[in-house]
Amino acid sequence: MTSRFDSLFLEVVVKAMVPLIQVFAFYVITHGHYSPGGGFQGGVMLAASIIILRVTFGEESYHRFPREAGIVLAGVGALAFAVLGFASVIFGGNFLEYPLVVPGADPVVLRYWGIFFAEVFIGFLVWGALVAIYDALETGGVE
Repeated sequence: MTSRFDSLFLEVVVKAMVPLIQVFAFYVITHGHYSPGGGFQGGVMLAASIIILRVTFGEESYHRFPREAGIVLAGVGALAFAVLGFASVIFGGNFLEYPLVVPGADPVVLRYWGIFFAEVFIGFLVWGALVAIYDALETGGVE
């Protein structure tokens, strides 16, 4: 059971900072295919924003992002990444070989969107996994 951290100053600062952290994290994820950063870094920032809420607001924070959401988010991210990777295997290519997914389409465009979606799915996987790990450590592994 997480208790609330009783500091008005901390609560105001966290309420102001968390949306900014999350917007920047989504920026890092969605621009990771052509700039430094990507799914892992953005996912860590998103997880950190949820953990900051958990530490500051205690049980109140679980109404916005329940404990089960971390596991579900990690599972969806992993499944979507696997589907993206194996789509090219179905067409006779290698894992994550983007141009084979849609025969006849421009390979440059396919590679661009393939990397973009891979970064997004990795971001969701990392976000969910790290929040789930924090929740498991915080509860002692007992729900």
